[in-house]
Amino acid sequence: MAKGVNKVFLLGNVGKDPEIRTTAGGMTVASFSLATAERAKDAQGNWADKTEWHNLVAFQRTAEIVRDYVKKGTQVFIEGKIQTRSWDDKESGQKKYRTEILINELSLLGGGAGRSEGASSSSGGYSSSRSSSSSPAPTPSNDYADQGITDEDIPF
Repeated sequence: MAKGVNKVFLLGNVGKDPEIRTTAGGMTVASFSLATAERAKDAQGNWADKTEWHNLVAFQRTAEIVRDYVKKGTQVFIEGKIQTRSWDDKESGQKKYRTEILINELSLLGGGAGRSEGASSSSGGYSSSRSSSSSPAPTPSNDYADQGITDEDIPF
């Protein structure tokens, strides 16, 4: 039987400042929400935005990078996997579920105070890939200039 694939790529903006905690064993954990948006034409031909919110979790060195460099509004590109966990609510006794993206790779995009453009993180530190090579990300080009897309079209 073939194995399944559980891989997620997201590009979006952080919804609020990450929550950082440390486990009893000393592992750093960062949790935050990420907004992704799609734009499509509705039945009347008007552009409509649909925002989807994702719960993200980072561990160890990646969580430390999140702690030091990520805040509300930061644009990030992540690669990870989906995980749904469940627990029994102590108050109601009901089974609760939460679907999260466990981050394997995190790339900080855009400019920001205290960091350079294109800085990336994996469990091994700043790197753009698992091979720990560090090369700056190319500067964004105006790829959609011929389609009339302006800054006002961006939902963030």
